[in-house]
Amino acid sequence: MDNFVEGLAEVACDVLVIGGGTAGPMAALKAKQRSPDLNVVLLEKANVKRSGAISMGMDGLNNAVVPGYATPEKYTKEITIANDGIVDQAPVFKYASRCYDIIQELDRFGIRFQKNANGDFDLKKVHHLGTYVLPMPNGDTVKKALYRQLRRERILISNRHMATRLLTAKNGGIAGAIAVNTRSAELLVLRAKTVILCMGAAGRLGLPHSGYLFGTYENPTNSGEGYAMAYHAGAALANLECYQINPLIKDYNGPACAYVAGPFGAYTANNEGRRFIESDYWSGQMMQEFYNELQSGKGPVFLKLNHLHPDTVGEIEQILHKVERPSRGRFHQARGTDYRENMIEMHISEIGLCSGHSASGVFVDEYARTTVPGLYAAGDMASVPHNYMLGAFTNGAIAGEHAAEIALESDLPDFDSDLVRLERERVLAPTRRDDGIPPNQLEYKARRLVNDYLQPPKVTAKMQIGQTRLAEARDDLETALVARNAHELMRSLEVSSILDCADMAAHASLYRAESRWGLYHNRVDYPEKDDANWFCHTLVRKIDGRMVSEKRTVQPYIVPVEEEERTAYDRLRVSNTA
Repeated sequence: MDNFVEGLAEVACDVLVIGGGTAGPMAALKAKQRSPDLNVVLLEKANVKRSGAISMGMDGLNNAVVPGYATPEKYTKEITIANDGIVDQAPVFKYASRCYDIIQELDRFGIRFQKNANGDFDLKKVHHLGTYVLPMPNGDTVKKALYRQLRRERILISNRHMATRLLTAKNGGIAGAIAVNTRSAELLVLRAKTVILCMGAAGRLGLPHSGYLFGTYENPTNSGEGYAMAYHAGAALANLECYQINPLIKDYNGPACAYVAGPFGAYTANNEGRRFIESDYWSGQMMQEFYNELQSGKGPVFLKLNHLHPDTVGEIEQILHKVERPSRGRFHQARGTDYRENMIEMHISEIGLCSGHSASGVFVDEYARTTVPGLYAAGDMASVPHNYMLGAFTNGAIAGEHAAEIALESDLPDFDSDLVRLERERVLAPTRRDDGIPPNQLEYKARRLVNDYLQPPKVTAKMQIGQTRLAEARDDLETALVARNAHELMRSLEVSSILDCADMAAHASLYRAESRWGLYHNRVDYPEKDDANWFCHTLVRKIDGRMVSEKRTVQPYIVPVEEEERTAYDRLRVSNTA
């Protein structure tokens, strides 16, 4: 295993992008294209060639706003309704207005999208109202195509460096970041005029039913560092009580993909083989109906494809078993399940924080700016709801362009060097101990506590006990955690971020005294939606070393939504009457 090396280096750049998955490479690309003279650094804790949630590819775009199928106004309305009205529409509308250009650009990169006989993009309907799903026949090439663009622009890539904390200037703005080499434990100080966080979801938060630490629905390398770093830098995080919870294949760490199979005629069914929800588009209310059916006498819940023609099933298999998660086909083969003959048992994923599938993220405006000057966020960790992969690409581009503009006008800010000393002590503390708790054991304990006390339906007393137990785990982290090599040091730092995210999730959930977003924030003690008091964003931030929650008014809508439309997702259940 990797040995520890004492070392501290410093570099300076104009734009620092942290995270090499989806949003990060696009942000770096657009920043560099804005001005080739800018020094842009892309920092990644793994290797940009195969990092992030799209490391193995993706089966399609979930939210493509393509002329002829939808308009930015229609999409903005759709997302407003899907997210229970708690939306600042400006970032959503800006995404919807820009994403078609990004689709065309990705197509030029060599990432091909499904087209009809006329050569037009061939979109499918899954959403409750609109048509936005665009399949990607060669979606396994997406990361390779993106990486080629980074090399073409000669962007400086620093692999195997894990960012741990942001540096702030004396005026409260951003000044860069501190990172640790995941192979040697050497520290790196990166001074920057602007910083863009693109570090993905907090995917390793709850514990999967399998008990495997990395058997998560989300990319398991995304353990919430972006959320934690933004919090400790003083940035506001929005709606962290709006958890990500998704339907998945029972005992498999991935989606059942009714979303993908739905346009071919598949659907979610109960044990009678009957459809019970009208739309398989992910939303909190859809997950509530899923949960209700699962707990009823009509559970378990299944993905039903065995009514389809074998050729149609073969087409679905080509998508589901070749792109994004190739292990899916091997899983079914080993279990002896065949789409043509069997319904596929589904279950509910562990909880996480992710704007890509819900709404919980670092608060940003339409230019991807956070509440800290010079700090941006994009992708699954930013608060633009229901963002998905195309949202990461598009908002990453928006962030890169704006951050480059600011960097061109700015000087390199100073920072307090004492911050580096304190962070070095924190980061390397587990390496100074001869014996203690290994990171995998503490991580298992923390995530089991998340399941036991924070998993919906949420109960006040349970969440309060959870806070106490998580505080005990944090004490173990600070006094007894041991790292015997650089790899374990990285895992130790990930545990710290997981605990930060768990604390914020509990704090935010206790603050919002109502139920909203279906299962995502189903609070048993406050079972009703309370628009009079809680039609607002809730923000978590760090003030004077303490976690504080506050309300933020939802900005006036750009696209009006009628009251009858706002409740459309509450009527997903299939009626029992003809």
